[in-house]
Amino acid sequence: MTIRKATLNDSEQLATFLLLAMEDIVYKFIGEKDPAEASNFLQYFTAKEHNQYSYQNCFVTEIGNKIVAAANVYNGADLHHLRAPIVEYIRSNYDQHFIPEDETTAGEFYLDCISVDPDYYGKGIGTAMLQFIIQEFVINKQGKLGLLVDENNSLAKKIYLRLGFVYKETRTLFGRNMEHLQKSINNNI
Repeated sequence: MTIRKATLNDSEQLATFLLLAMEDIVYKFIGEKDPAEASNFLQYFTAKEHNQYSYQNCFVTEIGNKIVAAANVYNGADLHHLRAPIVEYIRSNYDQHFIPEDETTAGEFYLDCISVDPDYYGKGIGTAMLQFIIQEFVINKQGKLGLLVDENNSLAKKIYLRLGFVYKETRTLFGRNMEHLQKSINNNI
């Protein structure tokens, strides 16, 4: 298993993994429940630079030559700058009035999403990727790593808490209550 920074060549597969993690949110972005259009939307942005979902902000896990997981992480201080092209694209192409809540802020690196190929569930791939990201952003960069998890997703919360994330607050994102969890060098295990 290899975990590496994503490249432009990975962008189509990245879109598939990001859609696995955030399907309902993308439907809200585009204003319709259309998997093909949602995939096209994400493919457009994973192949572009300087936006939230760009390959520049992603990591992939490979087994052999197959990508089996992906994660999207960026500096929370850059949220508005990275989100701006997405907001403009949604307004121009989907006629959506789009003002999302801020899911992160300055002072943390933000794990926007992480997903694993369903054929590889239960093999420790997601945990390995999380440990890699913790090493990269908490240990190597001496930063804080934040994420939002649905308050009803007890399985994911259990994994995050086991890896040393701590509850900070409850936030609302697209009408859903989400727990903001954060990991820093001070709560490193």
